[in-house]
Amino acid sequence: MTEKVKVVTLGCEKNLVDSEIMSGLIHGRGYELVSEKEDATVIIVNTCGFIDAAKEESVNTILDMADLKQTGQLKALIVSGCLTQRYKEELMKEMPEIDGIVGTGDFHKINEIVDEALAGKKPILVGNPVFNYEASLPRRVTTPRYTAYVKIAEGCDNACTFCSIPIMRGKFRSRSIESVISEVEQLASQGVKEISLIAQDSTNYGTDLYDGFMLPTLLNKVSEVNGIEWVRLHYAYPGFFTDELIDTIASNPKVCKYVDMPLQHSEDSILKRMRRPGRQQDARALIAKIRERIPNVSLRTSLIVGFPGETEQDFENLKDFIKDVEFDRLGVFAYSQEQDTPASRLPDQVTDEVKEFRANTLMEIQREISNLRNGNRIGQVVDVLIEKYDGRGDVYVGRSQYDAPEIDGEVFVTGTQLKIGEVAKVRITHSFEFDLSGEVVA
Repeated sequence: MTEKVKVVTLGCEKNLVDSEIMSGLIHGRGYELVSEKEDATVIIVNTCGFIDAAKEESVNTILDMADLKQTGQLKALIVSGCLTQRYKEELMKEMPEIDGIVGTGDFHKINEIVDEALAGKKPILVGNPVFNYEASLPRRVTTPRYTAYVKIAEGCDNACTFCSIPIMRGKFRSRSIESVISEVEQLASQGVKEISLIAQDSTNYGTDLYDGFMLPTLLNKVSEVNGIEWVRLHYAYPGFFTDELIDTIASNPKVCKYVDMPLQHSEDSILKRMRRPGRQQDARALIAKIRERIPNVSLRTSLIVGFPGETEQDFENLKDFIKDVEFDRLGVFAYSQEQDTPASRLPDQVTDEVKEFRANTLMEIQREISNLRNGNRIGQVVDVLIEKYDGRGDVYVGRSQYDAPEIDGEVFVTGTQLKIGEVAKVRITHSFEFDLSGEVVA
């Protein structure tokens, strides 16, 4: 009997890419991939271990899947990803339901793990994460056919005091330009139109392989691939955001005018304790330069509230900062005290209640800012990637270049016989807190 494998992905887009590669390898091995967990004889849970909430979700998911050994057809439960990289001994000791473990640097050996787990061997393969996947590895893309993520680098060298990514993903290591372009060409041949380039620190791309910052070169080369219409950039570290990169985003018509640049905080004292690059005046100067040289740019950032030592005055200043800067998109995270990180040992830890209050407060402020900035789009004609039919009359739903998949807003489009996965020109007529609506321009 052919084994039926279900891959469950938790966490970020980087994890999603790893799952898609594991799915490609499993399919190539001759196993059948299934979408329903009840049908699976093998389940792989690709975990996230970034913050406490993600760890809890990962553990609960593993336990939920383990129940299928009694209620379904499950023979082997395998756990991969960041949680296994950090806690392999604890997981195997505390969760005997697990039949195999593979780390973030060894997922390309998933077929070996599946075979050994089915043979009852309880394999553990968690080495030092130094592996970088190549375009030659098979991949089963699970996003809609017109959009895909491409990981351009793995790991991180920045050593922010709050972050456990280097522990789980290893040191920063870029893929070669040739490897990335080869993968993009494969995806374009399958009908992908939008490529989202991802890395923990994308602006540092190429510095470990080439002589200098190579992200502008990579953006231009990706945009030259036949069939690619949008190139989107994620996680642009502010310390390495060069003038050349700004000019490339501004001048290349296929590069989305969308900058996802996590700042984490506004206050110099907090940034110093976080071990983040630059200070508030540097961030303000960079934001002003980006907005001046990239007309109509959509600027997203993420912030952490409740970092150890964050005072009421620090928080008030942070509120003033986001009111003044007016980010188009904003994500807010309550600080999570991560084991083995320098920040976990800092004094003046903030209570969970205060962290939650501060996070909710910032999001309420952002709700008003987003409403205002969306209103500025009314009257503009924008390209919208049509993603689905709304089910009501002639209304479709899509995204503009200013909105990333899954995390940002949508555009409700009135038009006739629009095609899913195609780009339509839309005049914006109405705005809402996070979404827009408009009509197709003939």
